[in-house]
Amino acid sequence: MDRRRVNGPPGGTAPPCYASTLSGKTHPSPKRTRGANEIRKIFLKTGLTPSASGSAYFELETPPTNYSNSLTNRTSALKLTCTVHGPRPLPRSAPFSPQLLLSTRVKFAPFAARQRRSYIPDSGERDLAAHLETALRGVLIGERWPKSGVDIIVTVLEGEEDRPWDALAAGNQNGRTGGWGMMSILSGCITVASAAITDAGIDCVDVVIGGVAAIVRQPAAPPQLVLDPCPSDHEEVIAACVVGYLQSRDEVTETWAKGNVTASSDGKGTTPMGFNALVDQAVEAAVAARRVLVEAIRESTEAKIQSSQAKLPDKLTSV
Repeated sequence: MDRRRVNGPPGGTAPPCYASTLSGKTHPSPKRTRGANEIRKIFLKTGLTPSASGSAYFELETPPTNYSNSLTNRTSALKLTCTVHGPRPLPRSAPFSPQLLLSTRVKFAPFAARQRRSYIPDSGERDLAAHLETALRGVLIGERWPKSGVDIIVTVLEGEEDRPWDALAAGNQNGRTGGWGMMSILSGCITVASAAITDAGIDCVDVVIGGVAAIVRQPAAPPQLVLDPCPSDHEEVIAACVVGYLQSRDEVTETWAKGNVTASSDGKGTTPMGFNALVDQAVEAAVAARRVLVEAIRESTEAKIQSSQAKLPDKLTSV
């Protein structure tokens, strides 16, 4: 227990709801308003933390809901921040390393999810950090930074839940379990870390983009393959896959898949949605998100050039 802080309650807490009653209400079935091949709108901006070598902010739009007005009837969004510290020299006591040493960390804010997170990193955060390090290790040109290290820290300000908030409050599992929101979080971590690395000026072979696809099923309907799934928008998520993709080289630096890829609606056979099709759709999601990243990098570069040109006459005058 951390005695230096005043820790909050270990379990989740629900805000007061001044309504007539919630016991007699039924939760409507979740419904995806986007097309199967359509991703959510992305907001990405770099250079928000002056004290860091590079930084970026990533946010996905909150999907519209068909729930009644209530304090708890809302879905979760995805908001991430990333800071890059380095490259900086390693301590003298450290052994010589001919390449850049990469250290990644993914940390959930205590208020990021409905279930309050601890200050101590849990297994989920360590898994996300390991997957993120794998996705970024093949992108950095480490030979140009011998005996140096760089720290990449991603903070999850708001993470996607596996179920709508009203279903969480009522304890309605409704079959949507398994940590499917972690897949979208990893995809966002890869994208925001790539933007922060570019903002820090670290040499890379290309920008790496995260993409996610899933096989979902609605009541009385066959399984469907969708891009950028939001777990609270679907009745059941059968399988999901996350990739880290380099478009210029057509390479995949990271793949994480979970679920039953060969599941069918009737349980008697397999669907044409195999593992290869799931990975291909995840790559398509990454290609669609790459446009946002390239545009954000271009705007940040133009702003830096204009700022340096504005300071140039003052320097010439002082000389």
